[in-house]
Amino acid sequence: MSILSKLLKITTCGAAISIFALGAAQALTLKLGHYVEADHPGNIAAMQMAEKVAERTNGEVTIEIFPANQLGSPNEVLEQNVFGAIDMSLPTQGHLDKYSKKFATVMTPFAFRDRQHVYEVLDGPFMDWAAPDLDAAGLVYLSNWDYGFRNITNGKRPINVPDDVKGLKLRTPPEVQLQSAMSALGANVTQMAFNELYLALRQGVVDGQENPLSVIYHNKIFEVQDNLAITQHVYNSMVSVISKISWDKLTADQQQILKEESASAGNLMRSLMEKEDANLIAKLEEKGMKITYPDKAAFKAQMGPAYETIGKYAGEENMKTFLEMLD
Repeated sequence: MSILSKLLKITTCGAAISIFALGAAQALTLKLGHYVEADHPGNIAAMQMAEKVAERTNGEVTIEIFPANQLGSPNEVLEQNVFGAIDMSLPTQGHLDKYSKKFATVMTPFAFRDRQHVYEVLDGPFMDWAAPDLDAAGLVYLSNWDYGFRNITNGKRPINVPDDVKGLKLRTPPEVQLQSAMSALGANVTQMAFNELYLALRQGVVDGQENPLSVIYHNKIFEVQDNLAITQHVYNSMVSVISKISWDKLTADQQQILKEESASAGNLMRSLMEKEDANLIAKLEEKGMKITYPDKAAFKAQMGPAYETIGKYAGEENMKTFLEMLD
């Protein structure tokens, strides 16, 4: 029997996905809350991290995972994470920019060429620049994961050119970057909690929404939307963080293991997301969605008002530094 099978018992307890150590003396359990569904690549990566951390610490550190907003909305979970009531979370840059406006720059529309460009910037100069701000907020940065490029769905008409967005009532999260991008295209932007979105789309309260392909598929948005436009207008990622209060409870060796396994989980998620994205368009088409591929340059040309709004929100100096990183 392997060390892992001796030490671990993996169960689903209630709605939470848990990994418990058996017989570990003075075991420390870290609570991880996030917002994606249990079958999403982000949760699969979280489960790998939990398993590997428990194995490598001989059961002294275990991670209990609460997916799909079970512990509250993303912003609520992050706030609890900062205060140490929740040990770990996976916020996006849109959540983190409440604590450091440097993170607001990442969601600038059409900033990145492709995923490789994203990884080079976020894993390198960006986190060297922004991580100290997290430390000041009471969080320790572990690694960048993924979430993906965002695309627009709606139940009214195919989107081929920017004018096709005009007049659509689109739900966005509360992030300024997403609201201003959709407003720049002429959409009527509506804020709404994600757990209310499916019913609102089905009932026609809103015409559409924007999200990465993985969210559109795993949350079955295709059941209530006919049209998907591959706009890839904004990229953001899950960022693996731990409360500094919880971090300080770990030994130096445990801290190193957690950091390494967080990075490994992030690489797994990126790999899964890249492979999944290549297949999801075909799967969504099979579900009945009509797929269009608008010219992204035409959409980017409409972003002037959004860039002005985001520049004011993030700070002009922050935007200047970020744009230099992109080059």
